Amino acid sequence: MILLASPLGAETMKLAVTTSFHNSGLSDVLLPEIKAETGMDVQLLVVGTGQALRLGRAGDVDAILVHSKAAEETFVADGHATHRREIMYNDFVLVGPSDDPAGIGNAPTVTSVLQRIAEKGASFISRGDESGTHKMEQSLWRAAERDPATFEGWYKEVGAGMGASLNTASALDAYILSDRASWLNFGNKGNLALLFAGDPALFNQYAYLPVNPENHPHVNAEAAGTLEMWLTSSKAQQLINGYEIDGEALFVFNALP
Repeated sequence: MILLASPLGAETMKLAVTTSFHNSGLSDVLLPEIKAETGMDVQLLVVGTGQALRLGRAGDVDAILVHSKAAEETFVADGHATHRREIMYNDFVLVGPSDDPAGIGNAPTVTSVLQRIAEKGASFISRGDESGTHKMEQSLWRAAERDPATFEGWYKEVGAGMGASLNTASALDAYILSDRASWLNFGNKGNLALLFAGDPALFNQYAYLPVNPENHPHVNAEAAGTLEMWLTSSKAQQLINGYEIDGEALFVFNALP
């Protein structure tokens, strides 16, 4: 877990966020504006989606911002969050060696991409950490009718966040599923290149879930509500839609009023 502390003396709230969101660099843009407009310091706990949900379930954070819809809906249905509010989206991409030994660059669908990688036995890095990205990867393998439990040495689970997993893929010249924002903000690309994107199955929605104060009376529900109002505001929309790396937008704001 990466814990990003806030200055002492200000009102604070704890927000568990995914490593992919933090690696995008967007939090560095949003947090100072949140502080300026609300007077509140948001303390980020940077973890995978699975760990973020566990922190919320235990009442160790006031809210979570994650990207695994089915797990989020279960979290709300089980009473751990008051509701789920969609904030923004981007997409997942397949990254791999620029010479593309599995030939995924001209594949028609992400299903065929994974089938080609498996048939070739090309080196593939999985986050293996129960994150939203890992959950998406597992669902894509299922759609491709392939079972990672049967894969041999070419498939490696690293149990790490997005940045560390990309570093491993770069070092091993391997394929990997990444969210677009983390890939664009990644500084150690080496021989890796973005090889496949655009399949609707790679849609990546981020949602905000306030922890239920009926389960954990100590959580800062008022601060969680303040942050939700800000994240769904026109100012947040402007900053999220305007955040770019090398001229390419990383997220699209889609919060409903």
